[in-house]
Amino acid sequence: MATETTTRPPPRAPERPLESPAYPRIVKRDGKPMPRPIIRGQDRGRWTDFYQAMLRVPWWGFFLGLAGIFFVLNLIFAILYLQDPGGIATLKPNEFWEAFFFSAITLTTSATGTMVPVDTYSNVVVTVEGFLGIMNIAVATGVLFARISRPTARMMFSKVATITRFEGQPTLMFRVANQRGNQVLEAEVTVTLARQMTTREGHTMRRFEELRLARARTPLFGLSWTVMHPIDEDSPLANATYESMLDAQMEIIVVISGTDETFSDKIYARHSYMPDEIVWNKRFVDILSVQKGRRHVDLARFHDVCDAECIDVADGEVDKPDGEAT
Repeated sequence: MATETTTRPPPRAPERPLESPAYPRIVKRDGKPMPRPIIRGQDRGRWTDFYQAMLRVPWWGFFLGLAGIFFVLNLIFAILYLQDPGGIATLKPNEFWEAFFFSAITLTTSATGTMVPVDTYSNVVVTVEGFLGIMNIAVATGVLFARISRPTARMMFSKVATITRFEGQPTLMFRVANQRGNQVLEAEVTVTLARQMTTREGHTMRRFEELRLARARTPLFGLSWTVMHPIDEDSPLANATYESMLDAQMEIIVVISGTDETFSDKIYARHSYMPDEIVWNKRFVDILSVQKGRRHVDLARFHDVCDAECIDVADGEVDKPDGEAT
């Protein structure tokens, strides 16, 4: 006896132009975190995070900080040298800039010329500055290498996510591309829905619920990957509308990780989608093709969508959802 199967309609699309949500997002569109929160009441351990701060600061801030430390050290030692007139041969008394430049030469361990310490006080100061100079160069070189050698990901996320039918099931879709074109091994993606919820006791709190994916892992990720979440009865997005997403302050957070074959190390990328970045009854256009035996990916069309019923075939090969993590 044949049984009739019913399919759920996809979440309703908004009937008015989308407006940017008034609540702040957790992850920026470029994958970077939002400005760091102000944390009060920290213990003394916060002053030991100097190394992390040096890795986190932007490049212009890093070099500006090195230049500032270099200037301050030379300023201090120039003042110390001026406290001993005649302690440095050929150094004129009260000539600050001569003392400053002698300090710079000593700090960089490249002392030359006729300016040399001639008494105990100046020899001690030069010895201390030489030691600090070696340490300063060692620390600066180590931090610079750590910043340069950190593995990074060049992942491109689609500007919008779509909700449309796939295999008769309403499905949330978005796609990711590996812009380097090399292989990311054992790639994994997690999709989490952040939303405001009120408990039975009346407490409002931020809840994070992981969304079940059609495929959350792929052994090789080289070109593009369409990530899919079937919206069934158990999905937190069941019966969701644009208005309900706004009311619950929803944000879909995506984190992808894997081992970059070039770095031989773990890389991470993140992105998020707000309610106004989700489109209904649309699908992504095809971007993969095979030409002369080689795969091609057209990132110029990566963010393009068309109606769910449209037929758009790339030259030579169709970009099939959830099967393109190659």
